[in-house]
Amino acid sequence: MSSTTEHREIVVGIDPSRDWRLTVAWAADEAHRRHRALRLVVAVPPQHDTHHVDDTPRHTVRALEGKDAVSAAAEWARERRPGTGVATAVVDGFPAQVMARLAQDAAMVVLGSRHLSRTEEYLSAGALVVPVTAQARCPVVVVGEAEHSTQEPPYLVVGVDGSESSLAALAFAAQEADLRRAELRAVAVWQPPVFSLRSSDTMFEAERRQLSEITAGWSEKYPGLRLTHEVRVGSPVEILAEAGEHALALVVGRRGRGGYTGMRVGSVVHGLLHRARCPVVSVPVR
Repeated sequence: MSSTTEHREIVVGIDPSRDWRLTVAWAADEAHRRHRALRLVVAVPPQHDTHHVDDTPRHTVRALEGKDAVSAAAEWARERRPGTGVATAVVDGFPAQVMARLAQDAAMVVLGSRHLSRTEEYLSAGALVVPVTAQARCPVVVVGEAEHSTQEPPYLVVGVDGSESSLAALAFAAQEADLRRAELRAVAVWQPPVFSLRSSDTMFEAERRQLSEITAGWSEKYPGLRLTHEVRVGSPVEILAEAGEHALALVVGRRGRGGYTGMRVGSVVHGLLHRARCPVVSVPVR
């Protein structure tokens, strides 16, 4: 691994209008585990309308609010994880464009969820998660719900379908579980074909063998890792969301990078961003 890669930061998007503590807590803990620095970022969109009654441009007011918010978040992160390097930035631009640009050189991007509707995700000026997830070259973590750290034993879930992106997700999840000393549950979801010359039992057994082969070897790389695997039948989004109901996080692969609208983020990832009740980590193909 190059020194450039080693020193990449975990970049966190801060929304001054929302409570950022859940997002910053996840990022600060992850930076501590991975010995990374944090960069907390507020993006201030351009403003083309009128002034306040005191003649202060709204853009200036938003910039000041952003500076206050990111400073408070940085202080809070340092108190939570002393010794972790924390930098801040207030950047002019639309949040999705700013974060997507920063994601090109980050080790990881951590975002909070605004719980927008599917239409708002594509058309709203506040849309952030989908376009950034679609374009980032690094793992993107969406912290819409708290991780279930009280679950015993603690575990992560990774979705595996044999694709290159799911293999990247499995590699990330195995490392993450090892860092957390947590169990890793690999889940493959099988949807029986409507028409096939092969029996369902034969195809299901083939799916189980494939998953067993894919997950073999990770416990050797991480001797302390407890890894289980299972094939379940149903909708990938519903099955994976259910499997991650009490998980520390749900890890899935992400197909290639799309345009600004994020239309190529993938239907499973897109569905889980709405359905999952734990942080969702999407991992690109390296």
